[in-house]
This record gives sequence, C-alpha cells and structure tokens, in this order.
Amino acid sequence: MNSRPVQVIAVSGGKGGVGKTNVAINLSVALAEAGKRVVILDADFGLANIDVLLGLRSTKTIEDVLDGRCSLQEVMLTGPAGIKIIPASSGTRRLTMLSSLEHVGLIRAFSEIAEQLDVLIVDTAAGISDSVVNFVSAAHEVLLVVCNEPSSITDAYAMIKLLNRDFGRSRFRILANMVADEAEGRQVFETLNNVCQQFIEVALIYTGAIPFDQHLRDAVRQRHPVILHAPSSVSARALRDVSKKLQMWPLPSRMEGRLLFFIEQLTAVDSQRRGIGERRDG
Repeated sequence: MNSRPVQVIAVSGGKGGVGKTNVAINLSVALAEAGKRVVILDADFGLANIDVLLGLRSTKTIEDVLDGRCSLQEVMLTGPAGIKIIPASSGTRRLTMLSSLEHVGLIRAFSEIAEQLDVLIVDTAAGISDSVVNFVSAAHEVLLVVCNEPSSITDAYAMIKLLNRDFGRSRFRILANMVADEAEGRQVFETLNNVCQQFIEVALIYTGAIPFDQHLRDAVRQRHPVILHAPSSVSARALRDVSKKLQMWPLPSRMEGRLLFFIEQLTAVDSQRRGIGERRDG
C-alpha cells in the first residue's frame, strides 16, 4: 500500500456559477507545469463536465471501474500539460454510496495509480448535497471558491458551518474568483470571514483572487485553460500565483498522506453522515 504524501484537495464553492471547475482545471495545469503529477477527479455526478470543458471525449467513466469493466488507468483521459482526468458519469451517486464489494474494488483501483501522482484535485458539484459533503470532508485540504455575490457568500458560509458542526472541519482556504482586482478579492474574503467569526470557530485562510478578463472568457469558449491560452493575461498570472501558494501548503503526514486514506474516508464520512441524519430524524 502506498504511503507517499499525496495532496488531496477538494475544490468546492457552495453555489453554482462561481467558476469552480475552471479554477480546478487551471490550477491543475499550473501544477503540472511546475512538475507535479496531477489527477483531477470529476466528482460532479449531476453534471460531469471537465472532459467537455477541455474538449475531450470520454468513452468510459469511473462507473465502468466499479462495474469491473475496466481499470482506473484505462478510464483516465490525458489533458493539457499532461494532467489526467477521471471523468464521472452524470446522474450517478455510486462513488459515495458504495457496497462493501464496490468499496474494496475502488481502493484496489486507486492503489494502481497511487504511485503515479502527487496531487489529486477533486472537483465537487455545486451546493451542499451529501455527495459534496462526503468529498470535502474526506479531503486533506478544502479550497472554497467564492465570488462577490450575496448568494455566494451565504452558500459558502452554509457549507463551512455544516462541515464544522457535523465533521469538525475547522480550516478552510478561500479563493475569490471573477473579481475586478486584488482589492475586491480581499473584500470578498473579509465579508465571509466576518460572518464566520461571529457565529462559528473556524480559521479562514485567504488564498488569493482571480480577476475576470476577456482572455478568460475566450479561453472558456475555446475549451482551453487560460494559463495556456493567454499565459501573460491577468487571470493566468493570478492562477499561477495561487498554484505557487498551493505548492507551499504542508504535505499530509502518516495515514493522512495516503491517497487510499481519502478513499477510505469517503465511506467513513458517508456512514457518519447517515448516523447524524438518523439521530436527527429520531
């Protein structure tokens, strides 16, 4: 079993439309350019779209792995800068609602690729569904993407509160996206931080701000990461700055450093969540 430190980073955002998936893709490319071996797990089972956003075509998904039709290695797509993508099957929640046999199979599948990556980026769905909570709770690091909209702040706060109350998560990294400049990004962070400090005991860490520019819009339309499409653009430079910070984050140690520990946690968190639900219903 692999015991190498592997960063597992959940990229989430509460509400939809905050540019979460675009951030996940570009950060992955920036990390790959820096020499990291990166895999993105598309964990949006309602609207799996990383392959679409990159102009790739997937013929197999992680559901095929669970059904024993192929290996995880065969499912992975190769994207820009050599990043690997594990595409999800839209409309399935099986990855967080596994039978015992499927759980063993998934651990075996990830053990086969464990030596091939340094960072696993988990791109979650929007909202705070059970699936999203499972993935965010199991990850070593949580990067919440927010924008300068009241609904974004409200939904991010709701996710932070839920994860803190039910799963003891007390540290969150915050990235302001689609802002005018660094000053607006700081303002978005301070707004969220002030709300959290009033009601819950958590530590929010400002990770940076990604300005929205025309180059980013064009890159999305052309299904290409802006970091490669317009390397010198304001948005691309900001994303690279964030990726440099990410590389300085402390690596997990001991059991938490194992990729397979993340997979184990998915089942553990699901059981914990179901227990919480049963106690509340009772």
